[in-house]
Amino acid sequence: MAFNHLPAVAHDALSPLSVTPVTHSMPMARKPSPSAPPETGGMRPSPGTVLDRLTAGAGRATRITHTEHLPPRAGRHAVWPDRIRPEVINVIQRAGIDHPWAHQAAAAEHALDGESVVIATGTASGKSLAYLAPVLSTLLDGSEAANGRGTTALYLAPTKALAADQRRAVRALAEPLGNRVRPAVYDGDTPVEEREWVRQYANYVLTNPDMLHRGILPSHPRWSSFLRSLRYVVIDECHTYRGVFGSHVAQVLRRLRRVCARYGANPVFLLASATAAEPAVAAGRLTGLTVREVADDASPRGELVFALWEPPLTELHGEKGAPVRRTATAETADLLTDLTVQGVRTVAFVRSRRGAELVAVIAQERLAEVDRSLARRVAAYRGGYLPEERRALENALHSGELLGLAATTALELGIDVSGLDAVLIAGYPGTRASLWQQAGRAGRSGQGALAVLVARDDPLDTYLVHHPEALFQQPVESTVLDPDNPYVLAPHLCAAAAELPLTEDDLTLFGPAVPELLPQLETAGLLRRRASGWYWTRRERAADLTDIRGEGGRPVQIVEAATGRLLGTVDEAASHTSVHDGAVHLHQGRTYLVKRLDLADSVALVEEAAPPYSTTARDTTAISVLETDTEIPWGDGRLCYGSVEVTNQVVSFLRRRLVTGEVLGESKLDLPPRTLRTRAVWWTVTEDQLDRARVDPEQLGGALHAAEHASIGMLPLFATCDRWDIGGVSVPLHPDTLLPTVFVYDGHPGGAGFAERAFRTAREWLSATREAIASCECDAGCPSCIQSPKCGNGNDPLHKRGAVRLLTELLSSAPRLPAPPAVPASPATPAPGAPAAQVAPAASGAAAAGPVAPSVE
Repeated sequence: MAFNHLPAVAHDALSPLSVTPVTHSMPMARKPSPSAPPETGGMRPSPGTVLDRLTAGAGRATRITHTEHLPPRAGRHAVWPDRIRPEVINVIQRAGIDHPWAHQAAAAEHALDGESVVIATGTASGKSLAYLAPVLSTLLDGSEAANGRGTTALYLAPTKALAADQRRAVRALAEPLGNRVRPAVYDGDTPVEEREWVRQYANYVLTNPDMLHRGILPSHPRWSSFLRSLRYVVIDECHTYRGVFGSHVAQVLRRLRRVCARYGANPVFLLASATAAEPAVAAGRLTGLTVREVADDASPRGELVFALWEPPLTELHGEKGAPVRRTATAETADLLTDLTVQGVRTVAFVRSRRGAELVAVIAQERLAEVDRSLARRVAAYRGGYLPEERRALENALHSGELLGLAATTALELGIDVSGLDAVLIAGYPGTRASLWQQAGRAGRSGQGALAVLVARDDPLDTYLVHHPEALFQQPVESTVLDPDNPYVLAPHLCAAAAELPLTEDDLTLFGPAVPELLPQLETAGLLRRRASGWYWTRRERAADLTDIRGEGGRPVQIVEAATGRLLGTVDEAASHTSVHDGAVHLHQGRTYLVKRLDLADSVALVEEAAPPYSTTARDTTAISVLETDTEIPWGDGRLCYGSVEVTNQVVSFLRRRLVTGEVLGESKLDLPPRTLRTRAVWWTVTEDQLDRARVDPEQLGGALHAAEHASIGMLPLFATCDRWDIGGVSVPLHPDTLLPTVFVYDGHPGGAGFAERAFRTAREWLSATREAIASCECDAGCPSCIQSPKCGNGNDPLHKRGAVRLLTELLSSAPRLPAPPAVPASPATPAPGAPAAQVAPAASGAAAAGPVAPSVE
């Protein structure tokens, strides 16, 4: 029997002349407006006081495992470069900003020098102004051209919400400049009648990579006047472009550079990132250019109190009688309720759409018992809402009408939410970079703030709340992306050829894997080579070959069966696990049951209901080794990295009681299997190693299975992924290795770089895994160490002590490997033609018959 878990994706020297330090005794760059009301920030309770109130209830204080105090920090001012136009400096000063922070002035200097630059500083450090000052100044220069459009700029955001928020900010800042600065959003929500105006007259266009890929680049002749004048490309929140999505965006940017060159433009790229390791390396990998780095954050920071919170054990028992902790969802809803009652403006970040809806619903119900008016001041915010719903929520948040918001990461990315007092984080968000990005949403006006990480009942969260040094004494991660992934590169070569025929001169731009891929695309009939280059041969749009977010397929529409009303959409890749027959679906506080998922028509029909449970899908997985790229001895066993093929099928779903998570029952499903070619790391053990570890044949399956569960949970601590980006399989005797084997693989076609990072950090990764299991206080295993609520085998068998002994033996002879390279190794080569189908990241796994029966996480 096999067990598996499927996924649900150096500083440059600054010129001494680039910044002129200015000494200030006051840390703030803003001055009060004469007409502004008196500052009321001092009337707010301190973060410590807010935390004391939260822990005043019975048993609450014992839930805090650690409190970190980050002291306030004074800012360092500079002066704007003298090439910034006086009108721009005046509008900045009218906004209340006398002087820039030193990092803002440095970034502006690089931009004006024509150097691409990445600004990698903390949340609310003024990154937007750092690129807006040179952009606005250059737009004013261009407005004096004969056609009034001598210079343009393009702004790319990972979400529509962020682009809309930035347009509001630019309009407000540039209002005194009149119509010389004309910002406009161009995305899927832009009315058709407005699009022609944007193409012809806007000189600062705000969009997203998806629209650039599907709308702007394929129609570049209609954008010729804009592209011909393009001076700057702003890439906001660039740290979010990681894994497969980041690899797609990297190729979209190469296509943009190529089309711009056709029109005689060579834009400068200005990137803004949360604090990250090696930001210039990641930005260069993303853009394909040499990028300067500004990472010395000179902005002031208010006090931050950061608490680690572990929900208590309940009287309930889960699978195999394991103790069960209260869910992070229920605990976060309680905290959001308490903070709202106190009048503390709070955002609760929740990892899933369903979780965000649940937190909001529970908080609203409990607030209604206190004061009905308070229930209306809490809402959910997530992807999948209709455009008008998103806009209404954003406006309510900006106006202060909402006191509490339960949000997915859609609100993490740079949206200016001023005046927040607290942030709740329901479960570790996957990376330290995201953790600090979310925590930084509070205290954005310089006041003190409270952040609380509420641990989920899983190995990584439990490890982190008891090992705070892993959060507070470690640097943030390096961003992993691989533009040379052939599953990513192939469709972008087709899209580029459809935009402009590919020539020999273009090949270097798209990377070293191009010469190998072009013959395959010719054989597949997608490209045809002629004397002048390679041409797209099909009548359909080449840009439709791929979804750059790695989702693939048509979005599934969620339709209310009784009325035909469209409630929203869900990605095709997630439909098998989220809107299968019988699934519970939440939307705007209302609960629906899925009556039927029609895959042929991409429709899920739902009806409103009030079931006392949530649903979690389970699936089965089989894995085979295609090619071993690297293998090294690990004692008697081997540590390997290479290409694999994964076959996955959603086979059932669990019904779990709300709040407690108690399993009420399981129902079978009949959905088609999916296959995935990807990259994996795997390790084998021999009979001698098992003997030394005292793991007998009866314990072997459970020991491997337990080690696999925990290792999947711990990998996000070492790679920029979360557990939905990766999957795993454990097999007592795998037919390809002929040994007991544990696999961990990337959940995206061709790989995303995560398995390679696991291979390179295997000693540290598996050491943390062993520690997480060994230090757990349970007897035989629980969700905090080796159990997974998504295990397709029902967490059977699992052997906690066997896993500890097995990992101890494995680590006793673990080799030390060199640090991961900046450029990931080339991934698996696809078969000729279109990229292979992607396995949907699954919410759960289920047992399957046969020698390889993985259980997916």
